[in-house]
Amino acid sequence: MPASDPDACCTDPCCTGPCCTGPCCTGPCCTNNRIRTDDRIRSDGGLRADDKIRSPEDVHRYAHLTCLTDQPAGNVGIETEWFVVDIASPARPVPPGRTLTALTGSPPPRPSRDGETSPQTSPEPVDELFLPGGTRLTFEPGGQLELSAPPLPLPDALARTATDLTAVRAMLADAGLALAAMGTDPLRPPRRQLHAPRYVAMQQYFRRTDGGRAGEAMMCSTASVQVNLDAGATARWARRFELAHALGPVLVAMFAASPVLAGTATGWRSTRQSLWADIDPSRTSPVAAPHQPDPATAWADYLLAARVMLVRLPDGDFQLARDGSTFADWVAGAGPVARPPTVADLRYHATTVFPPVRPRGWLELRYLDAAPAGNWPVAVAVTTALLDDPRAADTAADACEPVAGRWLTAAALGLRDDMLHRAARRCAGAARDALGHLGVDDALLAAVDTYLETYVEPGRCPADDLIDRLPADGPLGLLRDEINAGIGTAAVSGSTAVSGNAAADGAGTSANGGTGSAAGASIVAGHERATARPWATA
Repeated sequence: MPASDPDACCTDPCCTGPCCTGPCCTGPCCTNNRIRTDDRIRSDGGLRADDKIRSPEDVHRYAHLTCLTDQPAGNVGIETEWFVVDIASPARPVPPGRTLTALTGSPPPRPSRDGETSPQTSPEPVDELFLPGGTRLTFEPGGQLELSAPPLPLPDALARTATDLTAVRAMLADAGLALAAMGTDPLRPPRRQLHAPRYVAMQQYFRRTDGGRAGEAMMCSTASVQVNLDAGATARWARRFELAHALGPVLVAMFAASPVLAGTATGWRSTRQSLWADIDPSRTSPVAAPHQPDPATAWADYLLAARVMLVRLPDGDFQLARDGSTFADWVAGAGPVARPPTVADLRYHATTVFPPVRPRGWLELRYLDAAPAGNWPVAVAVTTALLDDPRAADTAADACEPVAGRWLTAAALGLRDDMLHRAARRCAGAARDALGHLGVDDALLAAVDTYLETYVEPGRCPADDLIDRLPADGPLGLLRDEINAGIGTAAVSGSTAVSGNAAADGAGTSANGGTGSAAGASIVAGHERATARPWATA
């Protein structure tokens, strides 16, 4: 969109020019009141990046301006994370540069001889790639590939992600690579493969705190399905925010899929959730608090109480905060650096806290394991229905009240816990009824029915299947099975993997506005604490 016409409606879904402020923009750079899966806004409600934060009241002002946006529910932004696997040698780590080459057709950038980096010589993959439909591709520290689709109505969002996922898988298959979805990597040990200053400093921080190896495993060996939902009308914020948290343990149990990490059965259904609970609770505990029903106030209190992890320097580097100070300490003059914090510091601080529900103008639900066997559309659809359909939301609120806060029980037992099982059955029924009103297609409804019959009704989750198969297949077999389930029939690098995609993985591809091929793309929870670690005796 031309910069000289800031009010015009941008129709380019993958616009990368000046930030569009058009009232009907749906591109990844839009700054209107739609949920987004990026962080491009450079000013917040009139606050400038260099404004000084001089009191807790300034933090509260920032939180009230940015926490949630008055936007009717209806759009969903889907983020899926995937382990990239070498089909011929699944135990080998796959450098992000190799994945990047497969996706762009260009060799990865290399460092210059003198070791200096530049946009041309940086050893890191580029920050962002966009597929034609607006889906953004990025990398996690361990080389996990993340697809972040633009916010759309549920049927279109599912279709957009499914179409782009098919295109990405095809490009990777040509290079002998495949995608695997589980909450934790069952075979390969944690290994940081991105060397950006943020990740180097973050790893150092976790090594200095009680997160230890849990932090490293979280960065490098976990994958999730993240569901981003509009905040809804202001009058409903408190109830919607509370429900997003109350649903967490039930959905963790329903979709738990990470019982094995780095070759070891951990004893958890969701090892990924247990890892989060082992990391600095000032940045991983839930934001919602019974004594504070206002989401913005709760968010401000959370940001003030969280320890400062990193201080971003003017040259783009990061200084590790070594003194254990909180952001409130920094505001009071006892922080990691002598100068007072700025709005830019506060905004960056908010990106280093990882609660299960993070308010970003919208609701970012971070607690779902990546879904094996192509079931990510089921996880997204059920979660969305329980929050966006009023009747389903009322049922879910009532069903989840007795189990709210049982995050680690859900991670340990899944639906084997009787209370969680009862709540899940009620929520599942409500979600199934609601999906019929949300415009999803018959294929997705059939996939949801299959999932509920296979897992929810008998009190199981995908982790139980993985646990049952582990003695015979081993961690390598679990990974190979997931590779085959994802890539379908393909002959790559002299080896053939044959399996049809799970029905759910392609569900929704007939939705209006979500079709079209991208094949030519260029491009702690609660008060419970985890104690047992699979590497404790390693």
